Amino acid sequence: MIRFEDPWLLVFLLIIPVMLFYQFKKMKINRIRFSSLANFQKLFKSHSLFFRHLVLALRLVAIILLTIALARPQSGIKSKEVLAEGIDIMLCVDTSKSMQALDLAEITYPFPGKGENRLGIAKKVISEFIKGRKYDPIGIVVFGDEAFTQCPLTIDYRILLTFIDQLEVGMAGDSTAIGSALGVCIKRLKDRPSVSKVIILLTDGRSNAGNVTPVNAANIAKSFNIKTYTIGVGREGKVPFPINASAGKHVEYKSLDLDEKSLKKIARITGGAYYRAENRRGLEYIYNKIDELEKTQVEIKLYMNYDELFIWFLISGLACLFLEVILGNTRLRKIP
Repeated sequence: MIRFEDPWLLVFLLIIPVMLFYQFKKMKINRIRFSSLANFQKLFKSHSLFFRHLVLALRLVAIILLTIALARPQSGIKSKEVLAEGIDIMLCVDTSKSMQALDLAEITYPFPGKGENRLGIAKKVISEFIKGRKYDPIGIVVFGDEAFTQCPLTIDYRILLTFIDQLEVGMAGDSTAIGSALGVCIKRLKDRPSVSKVIILLTDGRSNAGNVTPVNAANIAKSFNIKTYTIGVGREGKVPFPINASAGKHVEYKSLDLDEKSLKKIARITGGAYYRAENRRGLEYIYNKIDELEKTQVEIKLYMNYDELFIWFLISGLACLFLEVILGNTRLRKIP
């Protein structure tokens, strides 16, 4: 970027229109009288006539360059230092068989092959949540019969989004091991130096697998100062559920078991909050709400390094002035 140390000195550029007005007026006044112009009309025009205004042009350019030099132009490089107190976030996602239900879409279809299932919609909403963060390490844990780390904590969000896209129903088994999932998240977060550590648990079922109960896992998370937000997804009552049978694909309506009591208790123990999402819009609102609650503290320091440029304008201006004096008193001299 370019700046001037003394920009007020650019006011001297107003001399230029004054000089042009004076020169134009002088051209009208200064005349040489001859008795007859007949002999002059027979003469060939000198090539120097094409450069008769060069002296004035050099003078104007010299004034412009010298004025800019007086204002001290400087080129600078702006550097930014970002001091971010990042929040470690583990996204804990249920991929059990029940995540195939088709009830989160705004419009549900009573036949197979249409509409997105719960996991498909959750993947899109989670991806938007990731894109909205900037400085926070984020990781992914998936769970079903078992729980495992799909992606460790990272700030490479492109890799993270790729792993989110690869999530599939049943990749960790058909059951729901919420306690084990929290345990894997805690293992990833407990030794981190970050001041704030967060788990965002998304599930649509009741814990029916694993060796650790959700409440015991929540108490362990509390001991490591790990806050847990729990999200229960799914509508109440019977919901459309795709079935792959030997006779072909069809839809059955089932009542799926969401253990809201345990999810609320996990959130309360760890100092987080519980949310319920019955459609995509509700799920988007929940992740936006969590995004607002868990803001990263960012301190930005700006540094400017400037190099002086006036010397180049000064040299160029003096060169134009010197050339104007030489030409004005030799080849391009005017009479009178």
